[in-house]
Amino acid sequence: MLSLRPLSLVALLAAPLQCPSRATPELTREDRPDDALWALGERFAREGNEAARQATLRYLIERYPSSRYSARAALALDRSVPADASR
Repeated sequence: MLSLRPLSLVALLAAPLQCPSRATPELTREDRPDDALWALGERFAREGNEAARQATLRYLIERYPSSRYSARAALALDRSVPADASR
């Protein structure tokens, strides 16, 4: 009878090759958390809830600093807070 151990070992070693490390945005089927936070911030802006928008954008920057939205969130916060206001 043929042993399954060699076959199992081959399958185990090939597994990392089957799983890509990064998904391309065009192919993702679900929002990532940073996508959802950015969209939530935009929704708060449309609704005129500036305090909630700012809190959401700050959380996005704090929690996901390497996100593609972090720089955009920082710029949006800089534009929405008057220069003489304390943060």
